[in-house]
Amino acid sequence: MRSCCRFRVRGRVQGVCFRADAQQQARRLGVAGYIRNAADGSVEGLACGETAALSAFRNWLSRGPQAAAVESLEWQPNTEEAEAAAGFEIRR
Repeated sequence: MRSCCRFRVRGRVQGVCFRADAQQQARRLGVAGYIRNAADGSVEGLACGETAALSAFRNWLSRGPQAAAVESLEWQPNTEEAEAAAGFEIRR
C-alpha cells in the first residue's frame, strides 16, 4: 500500500551530506518526495512509497550518514499528498 509521511530530523544533520545521502537512499528504495534544510538547523521532507520502503527509509533517517548525529526523528502520516510526489528531490 502506498502512503506518504512528513518527517523532520534533528541533530547534526546540516553540512554532513544528509540530504544527498537521503536522496540516494530514497531512490534506491523507490521512495518519492523531497528533503530540504529547515531554518532551525533540522532537515524536513516528505516521503511517499510502499510500506516496506517507507519503513526502510525511516530506519535510515533515524541514523543518517556516518558524519551525522541524529538526535530525533519526527514521522507523521500525511494522506493529503499520497499521489503528489514523483521522484525524490533536494529542495533549497
